[in-house]
Amino acid sequence: MGLYIDGLIILFYFASITTIGLYMGRREKSLHDFALGGRRVPWWAVMASLIAAETSAATFLGAPGEGYEKRSLAYVQLVFGLIIGRYIVGYAFLKPYYRYKVYTVYDYLGVRFGAVTKNYVSALFLVMRTLASGTRLFVPSLVMVLAWRMFTGGEVQFSQAAVSTVPPYIVAIVLLTIVTSVYTAIGGIKAVIWTDVIQATLMFTSALVAIGTLLHQIGGFGELARAVPQMTRLEGYFITGFEPTKVTAWMKAEGIQAMDAWQYVKLILASDYTVFSALIATVMANMAAFGTDQDMVQRLLTAETHQKARRSLISAAFMDLPIAAAFTFIGILLFVYYTKDPTWRPAANADVFGAYILHVMPVGMRGLVLAGVFATAMGSLSAALNALATSATNDWWIPYFARKSDEAGHVRAARVFTVIFAILMVVIAGFFAYAKVTDPNVRIIPVVLGIAGFILGPMLGVFLIGMFTKQRGSDRGNVLAVTCGLIATIVLGELHISAANMVLPWLGYDTVWVRPDWLPHVSFTWFAMVGAVTVFLVGVLFRTPDHVIAEAERKARAADAGDETPPALRAVA
Repeated sequence: MGLYIDGLIILFYFASITTIGLYMGRREKSLHDFALGGRRVPWWAVMASLIAAETSAATFLGAPGEGYEKRSLAYVQLVFGLIIGRYIVGYAFLKPYYRYKVYTVYDYLGVRFGAVTKNYVSALFLVMRTLASGTRLFVPSLVMVLAWRMFTGGEVQFSQAAVSTVPPYIVAIVLLTIVTSVYTAIGGIKAVIWTDVIQATLMFTSALVAIGTLLHQIGGFGELARAVPQMTRLEGYFITGFEPTKVTAWMKAEGIQAMDAWQYVKLILASDYTVFSALIATVMANMAAFGTDQDMVQRLLTAETHQKARRSLISAAFMDLPIAAAFTFIGILLFVYYTKDPTWRPAANADVFGAYILHVMPVGMRGLVLAGVFATAMGSLSAALNALATSATNDWWIPYFARKSDEAGHVRAARVFTVIFAILMVVIAGFFAYAKVTDPNVRIIPVVLGIAGFILGPMLGVFLIGMFTKQRGSDRGNVLAVTCGLIATIVLGELHISAANMVLPWLGYDTVWVRPDWLPHVSFTWFAMVGAVTVFLVGVLFRTPDHVIAEAERKARAADAGDETPPALRAVA
C-alpha cells in the first residue's frame, strides 16, 4: 500500500507541473514572449527560477555524496565566492544587456566586437550547455529506474551492473525529457519560470524533510557530534588547503621532501574545495555562469529592469547558502546513518542519498523526496532547453536563414530547436549512463561542473574585455584568445591526458600518458579562472576597429531613444 501512495504522489507531481507549465506559457506569439516573457516577470519569480535552474538533480544527489565523502560542509564554502561573483555580474554586466535590449547575451558581443565573436562564443555555449545538461540528465533517470523496480517488486541495488542494464535508463531519460520538453516548447520562458517556482519550493521542502528524518533516525545532534567530531571544529566547515594531512599526502604523491612556495601553489590549484578556490576560482566561475551562460542569464532578462534583475540574482545567491548547506549536511547525516546500519549502504559514495531514499525513507516522505528529485531535474532541463532554443533561433536561424520570416515563424523555429536539443541531450545522457553503470565511482559534481567550467571560462574572458575596456578586443583577436583559453584549460586540467589514456587502449597501444612534474595540475573548480585569464591577456593585445566602435555607439543611441528591435533583427533590417 505504501508504494502506491508514493507512486500517486509522483504521478500527481508530473501531472500538475505539466498542466501549470502549459497554462502559464500559453499564447506565445512572438520571440519576445517565448524568450523573454515580455520582460514582465516578477523579480521574486526570477529568483526562484534561478534557484531551480542551478540546483539540478546532480546537486540534489551529488552534493550529499560530497558531504558523505568529505564528512564536512567544506563544499558549501564555494557559495561565498558565488555571492561575490554575482555582485560583480549584477553591477557590471546586466545594465549593458538591458541597454542594448538583447535577446541573448551573445547579441552584446555582436554589438561590441562583431558577428565573428558573437558566433564563436554562441557556438561554444550551444556545445557546452548541451553536453553539461545532457550529462546531468542521467542522474534522475537512475532514481526513476530504481524506483520503478521497487514499485514492481524487482531488485533494487546501487552497485556496478552489467552493461545490459543501460536500456532502462534510456527509457527513463526519454520519458523525463518528453514531459519537460512538451511544456517548454509550447510555453516558452514563462512556462519555465512559473514551473521553476513550484519546483524550487518542492526541492527545498524535500531536503528539509530528509534532514528531519535522518536526525530522528540517528538519534539527534549528539550522535552526529560523536560520529563526526570535526563538525564541532573549524575543519568541518572550511578547508584551507594547508591542513597537515593534505600537505603530507601531497608530498608523498609528488615524491618531495620539503614544500616550497611553488609546491604550495600547485597544491592549492590541484585541490577541489579550499578557501582559495571559494574566494578566487568560484568568483570567476559564477561570473561566467551568470554573466555569459544564456541558460542562467535568460531568466534575468525577463525582469522589467536591470535593477530588478540584479535583485533576483543577488537574492538567489544568498538563498544558495542554506540550500547548499542542506544538501551537503544530508550527506554527513547519511555517513552517520550508514555507520550505524550499513544494510543499504551503496558501493559508490555518489549513490548514498538515492539508496537511502528508496530503501529507508518512510512512506509518503519517500514519494515527496522522489518528486523533489524529478523537480530539480525538470527545472534545470527546461531552463537549458529554452536557452538553447533561443540562442539557436536568435543567433543563427534569424540572421542567416529567416531574413523574411515573421514572428510566428520565429516561435515555430524556437519550438523545433527545443525538440532537437532534447534529442541531443538524450543521446549524451545515454553515453553517461553507460559510463556510470560500468563505473559507479564516477563523481557527478566534478563531471558536470568540469564540462561547464572548461568552456565558460574562455567565454567569460571575452565578456571581461568587452565590459571593462572601451577599445580593446577584435573579432580576429577574440577567436585567437578563446582558442588559447580552451587549450590552456585542456592542458592544465589534464583533459588531453585523460582522453588519450581512454582512447589508446582501444587502438591497441599500451602507452600511458602522465603529466610532467613541472606542470601544475588544475582542479575542475579552477577551470573557469584559467580560461578567463588566458583569454583576457591575449585578447587585450588587439585593438577594436574604429568602425566597430562607431557602430556600437550608434546602436546604443538608438536603444536609448526607444528602439525595441532586438539586435539580431536590427542587423537583418
